[in-house]
Amino acid sequence: RSTIWVLLGAALVFFMQAGFAMVETGFTRAKNAGNIIMKNLMDFCIGTPLFWLFGFGLMFGDGKFIGAYKGIADSTYASAAPDGVPFFAFLIFQTVFCATAATIVSGAMAERTKFISYCIYSAIISLLVYPIEAHWIWGGGWLADLGFHDFAGSTCVHMAGGVAAFVGAAILGPRIGKYDKNGKAKAIPGHSLTLGALGCFILWFCWFGFNGASTTSMEGDAIPLAGKVFVTTNLVAAVATITTMIFTWIKYKKPDVSMTLNASLAGLVAITAPCDTVSPVSAAIIGIVAGILVVVGVEFIDQVLKI
Repeated sequence: RSTIWVLLGAALVFFMQAGFAMVETGFTRAKNAGNIIMKNLMDFCIGTPLFWLFGFGLMFGDGKFIGAYKGIADSTYASAAPDGVPFFAFLIFQTVFCATAATIVSGAMAERTKFISYCIYSAIISLLVYPIEAHWIWGGGWLADLGFHDFAGSTCVHMAGGVAAFVGAAILGPRIGKYDKNGKAKAIPGHSLTLGALGCFILWFCWFGFNGASTTSMEGDAIPLAGKVFVTTNLVAAVATITTMIFTWIKYKKPDVSMTLNASLAGLVAITAPCDTVSPVSAAIIGIVAGILVVVGVEFIDQVLKI
């Protein structure tokens, strides 16, 4: 049962690539659709062999800062897999998580990144960046020794990708036409709210695999835990979405559709680390905070930092 659970989770997390592709394509201009789709496709295709060849070894080798590489991911690393989960099921589960960290960046750097440059970035994050920082928490590294808790990847996956996205966007500078001559930020509408909404629904759906299957077990206490994780994950997303809808309705005199859609993702990211430990009430509070932060954060980065 645990093997089926982990493999089902891996399949759902893989389908997040489709969700990210739809969100990013929908929220950018139509002329850039091909570029965005290719980046999301190549994230997974470049990251898969590199993580197998090198990244998995760095992530799960012995060591406090960087795992001691012992060769290509095979039965040599069998002890890294949780009890009751075959090594290769664990390998594909970790591979799709690596790909998710990589694909976060393409949206922030959309419409102004050369395709070859993005492919090089994708290779580096899958080969070195993600395996090293995820090792600190999930591979027995120094953060794990301190008791750091990240159940499914708010830090390992989403913050790592988010920081890379922030730095990349800062280096590239804003899209042409983003700021007027007085430095005021202007919205650049995406070409399809329908695609953007579809992507958000896909990501919400797949997050049940992202968080739920991170139990890596369907035996004993893990069975009720998986149910709790599903509840807290869903509740945060719903509350964050409602919060942003109301907040933008008050602030802008009408609900902001694209911001409300992004609020669902903000809530999901916020609950990914503590989804196994918080109560439903705490999850709802996290959703309220995330729903407000996504609006305030976007405005701060756009208007104050000019990124």
